[in-house]
Amino acid sequence: MAHDLSGKVALVTGGASGIGEATARFLADAGADVIVADLNTDNAQTVSLDVTSESGWQAVIENIRKTRGRLDILVNSAGILRIADIESSSFDEWRMVLGVNLDGVFLGCKYAIGLMKQADGGSIINLCSISGLVGGHNLAAYNASKGGVRLLTKSVALHCARKKYAIRCNSVHPTFVETPMVSEVIAKSPDPERTRRSIEEQIPLGRMAQSEEIAEMILYLASDESTFVTGSEFVIDGGVTA
Repeated sequence: MAHDLSGKVALVTGGASGIGEATARFLADAGADVIVADLNTDNAQTVSLDVTSESGWQAVIENIRKTRGRLDILVNSAGILRIADIESSSFDEWRMVLGVNLDGVFLGCKYAIGLMKQADGGSIINLCSISGLVGGHNLAAYNASKGGVRLLTKSVALHCARKKYAIRCNSVHPTFVETPMVSEVIAKSPDPERTRRSIEEQIPLGRMAQSEEIAEMILYLASDESTFVTGSEFVIDGGVTA
């Protein structure tokens, strides 16, 4: 069944590249009016947003209120990855990762709900990771941030259900995905070819995911085909956590 998002307004953070960019394309192809927000605003259609800025979020949501009058879909896709264990992580690095990956999702949910509940409800999709489900010895801050997103998602879902806002909130948990962020991590490793091979060998299906494969799940969660789905976590990991 093709998903029809005609008449719906969507906001995608981190939408200039990777999973966010693929998601924005899929939502637009399904008929949604998509606002892409990112720090990278090389594309003139992209709205500038630092997801760690409360005033930035307030301004973007207020602009959507004035120009569209509603918000039906929020995809919190902005995120950063830093490879560092607990001893080698600096406090500044810790705060930076938690700021983008967790604070950004908190602010997005908080201010999107304010606009969504004035209309017919909506769907919030938080990009998480299997790192929010299982630990990694060298992902101290990333694990903490994604674990936080996983449970924040459930809290938001339960709050909205209790308040009868008709707002759903779910999280999506990919493994490694072929994105510029992951490619940069691989390229900066001492032996990029070996690093890529090691990553692929960890995945039972033998390869990394494509952004479009994650975007397909997000599209489902954004659509009316998932109206009874909330507070859930959707794992797309090629069998890693199995």
